[in-house]
Amino acid sequence: MKTSHLLQLLLLSAVWGMSFILISLAGESFPPVWVALLRSSFGAALLWTVLIAGKHSLPPRRLFFWLFLVALFNNAIPFTLFAWGEQTVPSSTAAILNATTPIWALLLTLAATSGRVNKYIVLGVLLGFSGVVLVVYGHSADQTIGVTRSAYLRGVGYIACGALGYAIATVLAKIKLKGLDPIGLATTQLSLASLMVLPIALVGQHPTVLRPASIAAVIALGLAGSGLAYLLYYSLLAHISATHVTAVTYLLPIWGLFWGYFAHEPIGWTACVGVAVVIAGLVLLNLRSFQPAPSPACSPTLQAEQQT
Repeated sequence: MKTSHLLQLLLLSAVWGMSFILISLAGESFPPVWVALLRSSFGAALLWTVLIAGKHSLPPRRLFFWLFLVALFNNAIPFTLFAWGEQTVPSSTAAILNATTPIWALLLTLAATSGRVNKYIVLGVLLGFSGVVLVVYGHSADQTIGVTRSAYLRGVGYIACGALGYAIATVLAKIKLKGLDPIGLATTQLSLASLMVLPIALVGQHPTVLRPASIAAVIALGLAGSGLAYLLYYSLLAHISATHVTAVTYLLPIWGLFWGYFAHEPIGWTACVGVAVVIAGLVLLNLRSFQPAPSPACSPTLQAEQQT
């Protein structure tokens, strides 16, 4: 891997890892649905600019149903749930919970393709979820001031559902949205997500006191966390293997702890150990890909793609 690609990988992980603390800061002024709306809107605005300037193509209209579902599960729902959950859960814990996304995605893919489970998958899944439980339990034993245990666990549930939403969208996109212009796909997703949450934001709770830090956070969240991050991600995929790009998954929880510490969040030893356990589980999941059950209708090319 070239040094420039490695630097882009680190930048991408830092930007995505910073998203969790930005969500927390934005939530100090904006209700969860407004955080999702503004994040999607600012990200879409940047991507529309890139799409028009670079003459990229939008997905065909015949795929609208699948585009709608991917935007719902990859943007509208998780953007809202993460903002909702981080009202009672520290951003560092949210980053670690987000690391369960590839685990959920793998399990859903196995179920959808009748894949065979090997020892790496079993141990990786067990380690991944064990690390998350350790982090959640460790923090619940030393609660943030003013947050009850039930409110904390409820926030954990929201974030876990958001991570599951990311996984559902990943599987849907792999099956139904292959071969599309990635910039056009990302632009469509964020635009549709904005339209989905707009009416809910208008009829629901509105922002009252607007703090400059929250305004800056939500703008950065949209432009960097959603817009720039997509551009970096797809740029890397065009130059290095998808296996190398997955290294971002390992780095996100670490960046989550870093930004959480920088924001003076309580980070105990259980969080550090939990992150190590989660990363170990993710590494095991990527040591050997699952082997899908042979199917008469499955071409050799598709089999090769499923095994990468």
